[in-house]
Amino acid sequence: MTGPICGCADDQRTTMSRRGVLGKALAAGAAGAFAGLAGDQISTQLAFAAGKYTGDTLVLLSLRGGFDGLSAIVPAGDPAYYAARPDIAVPKAKLIGGDTRFGLHPALKPLLPFWKAGTFGAVHAVGQPAPNRSHFSAMEELERAAPGTSVRTGWLDRMLGGLGAASPLHGVSMGSMMPARALAGPVPALGMKSINDFAMYGDQAGQPMAATLKALYAGAPAVLGQPAGQVMSSLATTKALAAKPYQPANGAVYPDDALGRALKDVARLIKGGTGLMAACVDSGDWDLHENLGAAVPGKRMHDKLAQLAAALAAFATDLGSTGMKRVTLVTVSEFGRRVRQNGSTGVDHGYGNAMMLLGGGVVGGKVHGRWPGLAERYLVDGDLAVTTDYRAVIGEILHKRCGLANTRSVFPNVRTTTSGVIRSR
Repeated sequence: MTGPICGCADDQRTTMSRRGVLGKALAAGAAGAFAGLAGDQISTQLAFAAGKYTGDTLVLLSLRGGFDGLSAIVPAGDPAYYAARPDIAVPKAKLIGGDTRFGLHPALKPLLPFWKAGTFGAVHAVGQPAPNRSHFSAMEELERAAPGTSVRTGWLDRMLGGLGAASPLHGVSMGSMMPARALAGPVPALGMKSINDFAMYGDQAGQPMAATLKALYAGAPAVLGQPAGQVMSSLATTKALAAKPYQPANGAVYPDDALGRALKDVARLIKGGTGLMAACVDSGDWDLHENLGAAVPGKRMHDKLAQLAAALAAFATDLGSTGMKRVTLVTVSEFGRRVRQNGSTGVDHGYGNAMMLLGGGVVGGKVHGRWPGLAERYLVDGDLAVTTDYRAVIGEILHKRCGLANTRSVFPNVRTTTSGVIRSR
């Protein structure tokens, strides 16, 4: 017997909405860079910083495909977990860290020093306000983060606007040539595959697009010239960073995969003094309907978690304890997985999930959140119930670490919590 067929490849397509500032249109490889540089797209939608930003850099790591938080942050104290997953549950003897209720999957071992140091932690039974098992629509809602409202911007765009972001380098999607949907909106932001590859589309010998743009907007009114100036400044900054060979600090070794390379470039932006406020990074292929596997090397979930942990550990090691005092990394996923394994020894689309947090302000070494239990009577249509809105967790980070006073401007109708997940700066 096999699990249900999931149209995941088609469902995880991405789209690019109309952007308000030239800097968003000029992410590396973005075709039609000059299209629509007039009218409503640039009217008065420019943000100006009130002063130097002193809050944390927020790194949003999207685990796309539906992350199985029950495999990563294992509810070992709940016997229903082992009853529901006879072939894929992580044995108690293999768990690391944790406490009497939870333990970490052994593949997360590279993060164990940060768990013990209190800078790596988790929140369980977390998710969106209502179940949604469609990859595309659930991720869209996750990144818009304003259900029941007419708001259409991304929540990171609203965050950056509230903090007075002025440069496209204040909000960056790393590893993608298009800004993430969480950055959709009027505040300038960039999408780049990598720092070394970042350039204006078509700019090359004999076709000086950047120089042409600079000349074209020289002396133009501010409403036109400012976006072009932002692009030129961003290009110059990234070019200067790319010109310097980068050596990770403190013996950090990033895995040579997409996530490792993206996080290394985020660290370069942070240490390069670019004023980065928020960065988006993706890690895909978490849709494990089949052959999730036992908690041993060579099995799918184990190896995926090992890659994730290696990249996160390298990032934290590279920045060092001093650098991580001004960084908070948080993971999100569109939904969790079902509690009970399917006939293909995988797990299907579910609801409640776990978020992981890494940073100097994290109250780590523990699993936060109210655990609802996995007995049948506590489930939501066979899924882990959600007892904590993911927006409340992020809202606490924005308030305590990023200095955003009005978090409801980012997450409408969500009250900022004081759950103790994050320390105040």
